[in-house]
Amino acid sequence: MISKVPAFAENELVDLLKTGGKQGFDYLYEHYSGALYSVILSIVSDREYANDVLQETFVKIWKQASTYDAGKGRLYTWMIQIARNSALDLVRTKKYMMSKQNRELSEAVYDQEVSGLNPDSIGLRSVVGKMKQEHKELIELSYFQGFTQEEISDKLNLPLGTVKTRLRAALIQLRKMYLP
Repeated sequence: MISKVPAFAENELVDLLKTGGKQGFDYLYEHYSGALYSVILSIVSDREYANDVLQETFVKIWKQASTYDAGKGRLYTWMIQIARNSALDLVRTKKYMMSKQNRELSEAVYDQEVSGLNPDSIGLRSVVGKMKQEHKELIELSYFQGFTQEEISDKLNLPLGTVKTRLRAALIQLRKMYLP
């Protein structure tokens, strides 16, 4: 299918989003919804909830576009963080936890299939695999499994400050490896 939405450079897309341009939002949805959905689905694992979180994510992106700062990172990274945080917020709700307890086995059997992009298809897992063991473990727990820093601290029996410092160092190392 040929896209009817013109291509934009990242800075043009950001400008369109900040001014509320529908064309920019259409482009954003068409080109990034699959990747964002995969991130959400890797955390939420329930397609119905994942669809709701995806919609909520795009609403947040739309409303918060003016807060995006290119000096802090790429637009895609910023959007992934919004999607990830929205998914984690949902997973921590009592309603979601109760729905997971009451699920039938037949509903869960096919949930592992993920459409669109995932961290493996963009090579992120292979890059993380080349990191120091302590960094690899923190990235795995934090970004692939969705643990908070406090939960990682408890799980690994490390002080919270150590987890924060090591995770920051891991992200710096990852940035250097992935974006040379």
